[in-house]
Amino acid sequence: VCDIAESEGLASVVVTFDRHPASVVRPESAPALLTDLEQKLELLTDTGVDACLVITFDHERSTEPAAEFVYEVLVDGLQCKTVIVGEDFHFGHQRQGNVILLEEIGAEAGFEVRGLSLVGVDGQPAGDRDQVSSTAIRAALASGSVAEANRLLTRPYEVRGFVRGGDQRARGLGFRTANVAVPEEILLPADGVYAGWYERPNGDVHMAAISLGTRPTFYAEDGKLLLEAHLLDFDGDLYGERAHVKFVEVLRGQVKFDGIEALKDQLHLDIAATRRSLG
Repeated sequence: VCDIAESEGLASVVVTFDRHPASVVRPESAPALLTDLEQKLELLTDTGVDACLVITFDHERSTEPAAEFVYEVLVDGLQCKTVIVGEDFHFGHQRQGNVILLEEIGAEAGFEVRGLSLVGVDGQPAGDRDQVSSTAIRAALASGSVAEANRLLTRPYEVRGFVRGGDQRARGLGFRTANVAVPEEILLPADGVYAGWYERPNGDVHMAAISLGTRPTFYAEDGKLLLEAHLLDFDGDLYGERAHVKFVEVLRGQVKFDGIEALKDQLHLDIAATRRSLG
């Protein structure tokens, strides 16, 4: 997008919504998000685009005819000369808009449409395999394959949330952890223990052994899903701060241990494995 805009002497603008449209249209089956809006805008900014237009997606917007959206946003609002979308792109009420409709309106309104093929990690057009898509990334995370998700993302998968007080079970075992409350609409990887990074608001980054699960050793039933990050070589206060937690490698699945000593022994092994993973 940036290259095309530069070659044509135009500003590059990304148009996005403030939430996933499915959260309004079919909230009962809306997919979990891979980023919050803040992170999405940061990632888009890092690509070098000149601007991002964030549009509120509400019930009124969900019933808007596709052509009306094009004229309101692309023609009258942005005065687009070139519109770039995926070749399978759909938009507007009941997903009635597509590349063909864009081309028809573009011929009348004076903008060109480029429908791009899905690409692989190398940026080249992909066939049925190795397509980079949110569906493939979600599937990898749901199975705990963070390495595959990271390969598709070309970066570690990251979630964000505030550190809150817990029941201090880990501290009682001699392992202080940060309990990170991630918004429920954000997708979490499968339950397990991961090696990753914990980034503080001041930019400091620490190696972390990350536990994600219901802690079955302590709670046989109805255990709450928790994300706990044990920062290696750190003994400071983290309560109340907003954390960025980045998953690098899965170390093991969630396990119910026979006793506290067995759990403590495994935690030591998890920390050693985290050091090896992160180098």
